[in-house]
Amino acid sequence: MNQTVPPSSAVPKNEGTARVESHPGGEHPTEEAGSETHERSGRRRAESRQRLPLWLDTVLTMVVALIIAVLVKTFLIQPFFIPSASMNPTLLQDDKIIVSKLSPGVFDLERGDVIVFEDPGDWIPGDATENPTPRVRLMMALSLVGLAPDPSQDHLVKRLIGLPGDRVVCESEGAALQVNGTEVQEPYINPETSACQTAFDVTVPSGHVWVLGDNRHASADSAYHHVHDGDGFVAESDITGRAEVIFWPAGRWSGLGGGDEAFADVPDQP
Repeated sequence: MNQTVPPSSAVPKNEGTARVESHPGGEHPTEEAGSETHERSGRRRAESRQRLPLWLDTVLTMVVALIIAVLVKTFLIQPFFIPSASMNPTLLQDDKIIVSKLSPGVFDLERGDVIVFEDPGDWIPGDATENPTPRVRLMMALSLVGLAPDPSQDHLVKRLIGLPGDRVVCESEGAALQVNGTEVQEPYINPETSACQTAFDVTVPSGHVWVLGDNRHASADSAYHHVHDGDGFVAESDITGRAEVIFWPAGRWSGLGGGDEAFADVPDQP
């Protein structure tokens, strides 16, 4: 029911008007309290509007994490698995390594670096994606989003020995390695074998490198393919990056640098 407010003239003249004392700030205390309450309720409404549903927040977090992982894998680092004993004793079978993709590129490669590269020409027989194992199936799935190398593009890991223009020589099986006329003492190779599994004398062409395994007599490397296929060079464009560290198993955690010290006395390309 509506109530009619009597006109001001109906107020008795002998009834005093309530006097309001001014607040020191010039505002009415109840008005200030009401303003603060209004502001708090406004903030709560804004926060409730900004808060996303849990499922959407989870999806967005996963998408952002995936994008970061893809960017890191594409431009910075990538993990790899060691499937063979060709790099013993530096790398053992089933070791996991981290490869920096800043080399070649931001940082130049040097003789003695351990590098990972794509199969330059049927160095690995067969196709891992035919009748794939569970591990290969997982890699195939992860490669679709950039979190693992494509198993159809098999990768190898070897030590970089010769840069473009270098002359690399093994005078005979069991002899020492020579680069640009300087004999190289290699502390990283398998101590039970020699530095040369076969004789060769090559000059590395432009845009290519020469690679050897540390387990020289059990490695299908540049020397092996030079003798058996007639071409053991690896194109620089096939190099994925430089191996930096063994990260698994935890007991084998170690860096993979220092190989360049063996080539400190090797002169530049003739």
